[in-house]
Amino acid sequence: QVQLVESGGGLVQAGGSLRLSCAASGLTFSSAAMGWFRQAPGKEREFVATISWGGGRTYYADSMKGRFTISRDNAKNTVYLQMDSLKPEDTARYYCAAKRDGFPSKEQMSYAYWGQGTQVTVSS
Repeated sequence: QVQLVESGGGLVQAGGSLRLSCAASGLTFSSAAMGWFRQAPGKEREFVATISWGGGRTYYADSMKGRFTISRDNAKNTVYLQMDSLKPEDTARYYCAAKRDGFPSKEQMSYAYWGQGTQVTVSS
């Protein structure tokens, strides 16, 4: 059974930083591309960042470029999202997702497994 468990969310002031973690089990993590998505209240879930199986390729949503960094540690079966210069509009529930293959993707439908999410709230 595949499990993705996010952690690291919380309340932070604008301009601050948070690092989210997603611990994976039940899948061959080192072969899976991973992604982060988020959903704000009243809005659709949107793409944040994705990383290839080995970490060599990463892609970001335009509004996150230069502020967010996705990385992974295959020895720990964990993917991270470092979020800097946070803005109130970054407030959302952040979800980790895993693909069955190692190719990064911005498309939600290409992800087979999802975590429950972790809440990030940025105060102004």
